[in-house]
This record gives sequence, structure tokens and C-alpha cells, in this order.
Amino acid sequence: MTPRWSLSIVVAWMLAMSIPAHAATIEITMENLVISPAEASAKVGDTVEWINKDILVHTATARNGDWDVNLPPKKNGSLVLKKAGTVDYYCRLHPNMKATLVVET
Repeated sequence: MTPRWSLSIVVAWMLAMSIPAHAATIEITMENLVISPAEASAKVGDTVEWINKDILVHTATARNGDWDVNLPPKKNGSLVLKKAGTVDYYCRLHPNMKATLVVET
């Protein structure tokens, strides 16, 4: 291998290492007054998409006050996760609908 090729390989490797991993989309369903899955995990930067399959309005409301997503009937709502931690959340309109989201760095 010539020095020029070696330099190209090193530069390509360094560029590949500096590109951040793609964020994931975590899907959580609200159907028949149940949040599923009841416990989900994600990473900071991921998007959580709640899918409301019910004919009722729901919310995904963090107990710690970090977020409150409104979900009209048969609609989706989403949120990009900004910080790590375990967040318990619920539907403000149907408090028996509860779940936990574990967010890692």
C-alpha cells in the first residue's frame, strides 16, 4: 500500500467515526385504554411516537413535568428525547393508563 492510500484510509476511517449514529423511532400504542408497551427504553435523541388507535383523546404526560403530548383520536404524536432518566407517564384524561420510559445516554 502506498502512503497516499494509507492516508485516504485513515481519513475515511476518522470521518466514519465522527458521524453520529442515527436516532431511532420508538413506537408506543394507545389502544383500548392501554399503553403498550407499558415499559419502553430509548436513548437521548431518539423520537418517541405515540399512536392513538382509540376513538378517545389521550395524552402522554410525564409525571416529572418534562413533556405533555396531546393525542387526538386516531392520530399520532411524537417527541424527541432530550435528557436521560426514567420517566413515568400517564394519560391525564384516563389516569389508569400508565407507562414508563427509560431514556439512556
